Amino acid sequence: MPSKSPAQALLDKADKKANSSTGWFTSASSKFEEAGDLYQQAANAFKLEKLFKEAGDAFAREAECREQCKEGNEAANAWWNASKAYKRGFPDLAIQALTQTIVHLTQGGRFRQAADREKEIGQIYLQESNDLRRACESYVRAGDWYAQEDATATANACYKDAADLHADLDEYPQAIARYEQVADHSLGSALTKYSVKEYWLRAGLCALAMNDTVTAKRNMQKYCNQDSTFATTREAKFINALTETVEAGDVESFTGAIVEFDQVTKLDNWKTNILLKIKRGIQEEPGLT
Repeated sequence: MPSKSPAQALLDKADKKANSSTGWFTSASSKFEEAGDLYQQAANAFKLEKLFKEAGDAFAREAECREQCKEGNEAANAWWNASKAYKRGFPDLAIQALTQTIVHLTQGGRFRQAADREKEIGQIYLQESNDLRRACESYVRAGDWYAQEDATATANACYKDAADLHADLDEYPQAIARYEQVADHSLGSALTKYSVKEYWLRAGLCALAMNDTVTAKRNMQKYCNQDSTFATTREAKFINALTETVEAGDVESFTGAIVEFDQVTKLDNWKTNILLKIKRGIQEEPGLT
């Protein structure tokens, strides 16, 4: 019979401790405390052996022991360690472990850390399972928690990611509302004011993706009222030029405006995708002239 690995031996010892009956002289909480320590040691030993699923499972068992001892902070930490192990190939389990972490963090009033973990969940949904809807929900939740902890810049970054995802899901009114929210927050600070034109540009593109030039023009007017310098920016001129070509149903001028803008400011993937959607809209609806 092959000898047990150090990790497996520690795990067996932990299981035995957790399942032992408490005698006259030991309390249940000290039993679970010791078992928790052993599960933690086993988990770290599994990590050394690069057995990440087993490591995650052992951290999860540790977390359950910490919960038995009513140690919320330790339990949150153990669940988080479990999630980091599960991230190596087991995204669904990582999300479950992070969700447990967040329960403990919010109960302890640690919303800033809860937001960090919720943002991690959003990233896993996006990168591992391409679940845009759930990623979007996680970014919004994280943003709300950051906002209430006065971490405005981090909140805005989450809301902006959520807005991008709304647009990817063709939910343009929701995307516009989020971009405007972030722009409003950013106008107040000299540090973030420069990024406002980017948010308004994205909002403008969303209006055109709905083939709604009336809303696009009305919103542009609103943005220029909020910041008088916006009208002279390349972003504002770009949206105005695109709006004219969409109204005219002129694909050639539309493409020309994009090429001109792209020569100075390289278009990212998000803008390229939404411009393709707008272009398809023009091609499907011949000009109103």
